[in-house]
Formats: sequence, structure tokens, C-alpha cells
Amino acid sequence: MTFLLWSAALFLCGSLMFSYWLGLAARSNLREIGDGNPGALNLWRAAGFAYGIAGIALDFAKGLAPVAIMLASGRMSGYAAAASALMPVLGHAFSPFLRGRGGKAIATTFGVWCALSFESALAYAVILAALLFGGRLTRGPKKASAEADAFQVVLGMLLLFVYALARAFPAPIAALALANGLLLAFTHRRELRRLAARKGEDRMHR
Repeated sequence: MTFLLWSAALFLCGSLMFSYWLGLAARSNLREIGDGNPGALNLWRAAGFAYGIAGIALDFAKGLAPVAIMLASGRMSGYAAAASALMPVLGHAFSPFLRGRGGKAIATTFGVWCALSFESALAYAVILAALLFGGRLTRGPKKASAEADAFQVVLGMLLLFVYALARAFPAPIAALALANGLLLAFTHRRELRRLAARKGEDRMHR
């Protein structure tokens, strides 16, 4: 019962679509702008720096705060805590406030990991920075595509899973990293499909 209650509460927290609502406050429907993602990055593009920063902060906080409170309660541990910690990410990705069509959950993911394991959150940030730098070297002055960004986000989380195994982190932490990586792959599925299709076309023309 404790697990179900915490999971429901954390899912509800994650499902609060702050960036989307801030967009509406700024008279911008994020569903009709850019890639239609109701997240903080699209809010930044649609409404500017101030709204974008507010969206990032709130999406981050809805991952950080509920997980931190859950852990501080001392009533959840192990795989149960790890599974509940994934709930804010699931809530953002499948928000009932948007009829199950949520966002990509990157900021919320960082919030969850900062509450759960700061070392892991820092490792993920470093991994993403390294992938970003490597991509910059590979493509030169060209702007990064949405497909490349999506690939880096997902690959970064999967590399965090490898890092957790190498560092002998508790098994629930490693399992959460893998589950989070699969969820990010789902939320970025359109970009990953386009990337795979593009790679397939490149191979056909060689």
C-alpha cells in the first residue's frame, strides 16, 4: 500500500505540466509550436528566456522535490524506491492533464537523479557534455539536429547504466538508469526513427 500511495503521488507531481501552462499564460500553445513538445525547451523557443528558465526550474523541481521527500520519509528503499522514483518521469511523459501526451522529461529526469544520487546526476551531466563536445567535433560548425540531440540524451542515460554497473552502485540504481533510458528512448522515438531512417538512406547511397 505504501508503494502504491507514493507511486501515485509521485506520478501526479510529474504529470503537472508547468511548461505547457506557462506557455498558455504567454499566449503560446506549445502543442502548435516547433515539434509540439510541451516541455521547457519548446517554451523557451516560444516565449523567451524568462519563461524557459521558469519552465526548466519547475520541471526539474517536480522530479527533485517529491523524490527527496519520499527518501526522507524512510518508508521506501531498494527496488520499491527506485520504481517510485521513476514515477515523476512517467507522469511527465504520460500526463493525464494532456490526455497521456506529455513531454520528453529531460529536466524531470535530472531532478529525480539529483534527489536519488547526486553522483549519478553529475555523471549523467558529464556524459552528456562529453557527447555534446564529441558531436561538435564531428559535425563542425553545423547546428546539432533534433535527432542528434535525442540520440545523445538516450545514449547518455544508457552510459549512466554502464557507469552504475562499473561503480558497483546498488542494483536498484542501475535498474532505474536502464528503465529511465528506455523511457527516454520512447519519449524521443520520433527523432530516433528519423535518425535511423536517415542512416539507412545514407548506407543505400554508398
